[in-house]
Parts: sequence; structure tokens; C-alpha cells
Amino acid sequence: MKRGWLLLAMLCAVYFGAAVQAQAQPPSQVLVMLRAAAPHLRAADGYALGYTAAPDETARLRIARELAHQYGLQLVDNWPMPALALDCFVMRMAPGMSADQITQALSHDTRVESAQPRQAFHTLSKDPDPLYSLQPTAAQWHLAELHALSTGRNIAIAEVDSGVDNVNPDLAGQITEQRNFVDDGAYRAELHGTEVAGIIVAREGNGVGIVGVAPQAHLLALRACWQLSQDSAAAACDSFTLAKALQYALEKHAQIINLSLTGPDDRLLRRLLDVAIASRVTVVGAVDDTAADGGFPASYPGVVAAAGEHAAVTRNGVLLAPGEDIPTTQPGARWNLVNGSSFAAAEVSGLVALVRELSPDITLTQLHDVLHARTALGLASMRPMTIDACAAVAQVSHRCTCDCAVAHASVEVPRR
Repeated sequence: MKRGWLLLAMLCAVYFGAAVQAQAQPPSQVLVMLRAAAPHLRAADGYALGYTAAPDETARLRIARELAHQYGLQLVDNWPMPALALDCFVMRMAPGMSADQITQALSHDTRVESAQPRQAFHTLSKDPDPLYSLQPTAAQWHLAELHALSTGRNIAIAEVDSGVDNVNPDLAGQITEQRNFVDDGAYRAELHGTEVAGIIVAREGNGVGIVGVAPQAHLLALRACWQLSQDSAAAACDSFTLAKALQYALEKHAQIINLSLTGPDDRLLRRLLDVAIASRVTVVGAVDDTAADGGFPASYPGVVAAAGEHAAVTRNGVLLAPGEDIPTTQPGARWNLVNGSSFAAAEVSGLVALVRELSPDITLTQLHDVLHARTALGLASMRPMTIDACAAVAQVSHRCTCDCAVAHASVEVPRR
């Protein structure tokens, strides 16, 4: 699907999801990080005001204005990043300025902790093809049997994506919280975010639509991406909107973060991912099969990388899940078929919720072994492998599920 860029200078940059890798326009804004004392830096309740009023915040704002004036920039936005003990300031460059030169100059200024361009990201999906045979996760992963053991109950999943519709009958009552981190008005229901949400938490047993992989998980619908047109699920994001959403997910103690998107390697996002992974948050990223390394953040160490079963992926450790003709929710009382790594990642996030309900104290290493259950049994190498959901759940439940052969696996994980 086509993806694009929020900034006015980049509205002409269109992305074609996993099918086509488009070239983004040069960034017109930079992110400038100033140090802040962590105990005193806290976002205002609900992020309605951005900051609490404090002398140190006022001082940093003054420094940011001084920097903008000195370097010929325009200060346009700011946001607290308590997880990194930083304030992040957005500054717009004048026409003809070089983002690399400006960020290098700012990085050498003793008042600045770090600086980087505001980079473009996009979600990963493909236009549906009605000729493909239907491959529902419910059939391949035997969801009925898995849900007899686990439904993801009380597991908090942060979906960082475009807006999610909570009116669709399969999503009514399934969304714990909706937050908007895009400066384009109020929170809104959009296609890609709603499609990803349905795969993860669609209601079970309501007589309509589909069943989510983790229907009793708590979904935080964090809108960091924006839909480009009414008739397309094309959605785009950037470093700043994604960083705000990740910071919020950390403050809300999300146990899983779903990132069905891709973009360039980004320093600020890497630092936030480091905090998440160190806090034992499972981060699931969609693989971009047009990028040699799978794209960022899927390629980042510690991120669980997921791709569709038929994706052209060769990178070691990638988990393959159903990625073609996946039925899911759309805004309103609508459903449709979707394709792409975005939705494989959503399935894996749901499966991680099932595993974490059964084993709340599971470590990242143990989770890796569980998700690569066949590898643990010596039946596969670390090359991309089709995930065995039955094996994964059997390993943590120590009970026979839909594949009794895996009940004797040797991976030891903590039980409830």
C-alpha cells in the first residue's frame, strides 16, 4: 500500500508498502535532545498540555529557543522523553539547509545531548488479491485449542499505528485506551490501524466477523501514523510521532509493543527500544522484504521480527506467519482481506500475548526459544521459519495442545 510523509515538504513522497520501496524527500525538520533530570521530568496527565510547569522545563525551552535562533531554525514542537531523561524539540530548517550539516553542528554544541533528522516511516502491507486462497490464522494456528489454555487475558499490548476504530462490532469494548500523537487534529479511525487491531484482539464468540489471536488482551491504540487518503490504508509516521508513542507505551507499562511499520535506522527510536527491551517488553516488528536487513525496527537486536510466510526473506531468526488474504476488521461494520508483513507481525504479537499470559516472567531468551520451538527441538535452523503456535503454547503450558508431539520439548520456562 502507498505510504507518505506528514510534513508539507514531503506530501509528494509516496510509499508502496512491501511491494515498492519509494525514495523519501530530504527531511525538513530536525529533532534536538536536551538533557533533563529524570526525577523532575514527567509528561502532564493525558499529555493534553505536553509538560508540567517546572523551572527546569522553562530553562530547557529557553535554551531550545536560543539554539533555534543561533542556527537559523524555527522551533515548532516539543515533547518529554522521561525514559531517556531528555526533552525532544522539533525544529524546522530553512529552505536549502542540509539536515546532516545542521545535526552535526548541533551535536557539537555543549548544550545539546544529541540531534538527528526527523525521518519518515511507513506501514507494511499489500493490496489484497482475491485470487489467493484464504489462509486464516484460526485454522493454521488452531486458535480454538489455544484459547482453551490462553486468550492473552490482562496482557497490555501497545499498537503503534494509525487510528483504530472502536465501533466495529469486533472491536467494541476491546480497546483499553486511544491516544493521538499526530499533530493533525483529533484521534480518528483509520484503515491500517483498525486492520492490525482486529487481528490482535477481535472479539471471540460474538457471532460476527473474526476472532483475534489474543481476544482478551488490553489494547492501547496509539496513533503515531496517519492515513493518506480515504480510499487507501496507506499510512505514514516519523521519528517524532513514533518516539512520543513509544514513550507513552513505556509509561503505561505495556508488555508488548506492535510495530507494523518500517523506515530508516533511527537513533532516538533505537534508544527507546533499548529501554523497552531492558524492561522486558516484547517488541514485535514487521519485516520489510525489500530491504536486505529486513528494515528498521525489525532488524534491531532484541526485536522479534515477523514476515508473511511467502515473503522473500533470508535473514536469520525471522518468524514467518500467515501474511496473505488475512480477514480482519475495518472502520464501521466492515471486514476485508489484507496482505503483508504488517499483519504477520500483528499475529505474532497476539501469540506473544498468549505465551505471556501463561508465563508472565518469561525472559527474552526464553521467549525466543519458545517462538522458535522447532529450533529448540532440533527440527529447524535459525533461518526464517514458519512459526508453530501450537508448539509455542505447549512449551509454556506444559500441556498437550493441538500438536501433542511438542509437549515433551526441553525448553524450560517459568509457569504461572
